Amino acid sequence: MRPRQTSWVGDGGATAANPTGRVPQAMEIREVMTGSVVTAPAGTPVRQIAEMMRERNVGSVVLTDDDGKAVAFITDRDLAVSVLADGHDGGAAAADHASAPVVCGRPGMDVEEATQLMVSHGIRRLPILDGGRLTGIVTLDDLAARIGDPGLAANITAQVTRAALPNFYFHDRGG
Repeated sequence: MRPRQTSWVGDGGATAANPTGRVPQAMEIREVMTGSVVTAPAGTPVRQIAEMMRERNVGSVVLTDDDGKAVAFITDRDLAVSVLADGHDGGAAAADHASAPVVCGRPGMDVEEATQLMVSHGIRRLPILDGGRLTGIVTLDDLAARIGDPGLAANITAQVTRAALPNFYFHDRGG
């Protein structure tokens, strides 16, 4: 596996509109996060998680323990790859197919710091905790849509996606 990049800008991060490759103004993550986060107890069956995703039109659910603390994260991709493709039934516990531990950000961190965190951990979604309480979530789509520089947003999207799926980009495809 290749080492993760430490810079979210990386090679070619600058664009004609943004020659430094940085977010034009200091922007806090609270300005781009989605305030509502879909959560469920960790033992919830995966079929119920899939139904929640469909009903709420989301691609992920944060799984919580009995105290409401975020303990795992399950995505629509997890359901497709880990549950369906492996032949599990809909009664399997979501926690058995989720990612843990949950990497989280803070509402006051700037967008650049949050993006660096996402790239370094290869994640496309970043739950936001304020004093230990889940207050929002930032997705790669949120960042791309709200940064204001399409070239920079495309660069961020490419870097986080490469970090999240390194084997897709860096495996021998034959030929």
